[in-house]
Amino acid sequence: MMDKDKTFFKDLCKYHISGQLKVAPEHTSDKVLNLMRKSSHKVYEEFYDEYKKINCEINKKQFLVPYYIAGHPGATLEDALDVALYLKQTKFVPDQVQDFYPTPGSLSTCMYYTELDPRIMEKIYVAKGAHERKLQRALLQFNKPENKKLVVEALEKIGKKNYIKKLFN
Repeated sequence: MMDKDKTFFKDLCKYHISGQLKVAPEHTSDKVLNLMRKSSHKVYEEFYDEYKKINCEINKKQFLVPYYIAGHPGATLEDALDVALYLKQTKFVPDQVQDFYPTPGSLSTCMYYTELDPRIMEKIYVAKGAHERKLQRALLQFNKPENKKLVVEALEKIGKKNYIKKLFN
């Protein structure tokens, strides 16, 4: 998106995509994306808009398939709800959601174990229990019938019961 010359982007869409382009926005919270050392969610939305525009210009029907992650250090249930609301608004139903698991040598793993952002040594929230991580994942996949009970539990836990109807209607 930083390249103002859209030649590469157009060539990508025209010659190198066979119907679907998988991308990793991973989250909608700029706070969480910053911890991941990723661009803001606005950059993903600009990418999405440009992708649609280019595909319209070249007369191709190609889809963007984003993937999201639940339970990343810094992400709260409120952040997961924001992702769920975004997914509902954009009518995207994620088939797969990745759960965060600590892996050796990564900055995110350092955050997971220390509960600190090591760049500035500030405390961050970390969902360490399997159940809360399951609640975050359920929010991101609120559309799955088997997650309804967990979604309701998550919304009750954060005092957002009023979102139950919004997500399920």
